[in-house]
Amino acid sequence: MTQTRGPLSVLFLCTGNSARSIMAECILNRAGRGKFRAYSAGSQPLGYVHPLALNLLRRMNYDASQLRSKPWDEFAAPGAPKLDFVFTVCDNAAQEACPAWPGQPMTAHWGLPDPAKAEGSEAERAFAFDDCYRMLNQRISIFVNLPIESLSRLSLQRHLDDIGRMRAETSKESA
Repeated sequence: MTQTRGPLSVLFLCTGNSARSIMAECILNRAGRGKFRAYSAGSQPLGYVHPLALNLLRRMNYDASQLRSKPWDEFAAPGAPKLDFVFTVCDNAAQEACPAWPGQPMTAHWGLPDPAKAEGSEAERAFAFDDCYRMLNQRISIFVNLPIESLSRLSLQRHLDDIGRMRAETSKESA
């Protein structure tokens, strides 16, 4: 896959587009600056970014001023960015019938537990967002360091699938 037209476009999909996909968009736009341009969308967007996701992103010094929950059909419409990669980050979106993406982008499923469904104290719920962020950051760090230009499409697909199967080491496993 040769990169001749500028940054490669990546769309992160989730059902609600309020937490995981939004965080992934921010992480990749920072970690892959110049090489990638990330977007996020949802099959059934909630219409808002989850407050705990916003708090985490602001705490990590991301500019959250332009973040919004949006439908995935914005990226299948005429004039939308040409997508090179589409990653689902929740199991529901992976099982839904996605739009036909122009340009046949490479796809992979990078499912993670939904931090917005976490229960418990404020600290426990915030930890779920922190943990999700950590796992996304780990996967995206590996992705941005792949030698994309020198990999065949089949080899690249294998790497993308492997990233999605990764089990992030948690502090519970480390103890």
